[in-house]
Amino acid sequence: MQNKSILEIEREYELETDRIIKAIKKEKAKKVLLQFPDGLKPYSAAIAEEIEKNSNAEIMIWMGTCFGACDVPLDVERLGVDLIVQFGHSPWKYKGKDVRVL
Repeated sequence: MQNKSILEIEREYELETDRIIKAIKKEKAKKVLLQFPDGLKPYSAAIAEEIEKNSNAEIMIWMGTCFGACDVPLDVERLGVDLIVQFGHSPWKYKGKDVRVL
């Protein structure tokens, strides 16, 4: 993992953390899973920390592959996840169980 502050990361990437935090609060999500493309994985801990601090949700990071919107982790419902946030992809609704994808 690279040591960069969230401000440094947001200078390079449009993370839309404010939008994500608002969505977490709107959905009243308690457990949120973040999925990152490989290029953002080195910054995942800093991004997760920023979102957790401002949303009061438990944030988990999926470190497996993320090849696109259809690459939702298997058995995600078993983890008790209320919301999945995929970085680097278009918004997409997961047509599985009661889990929303942002």
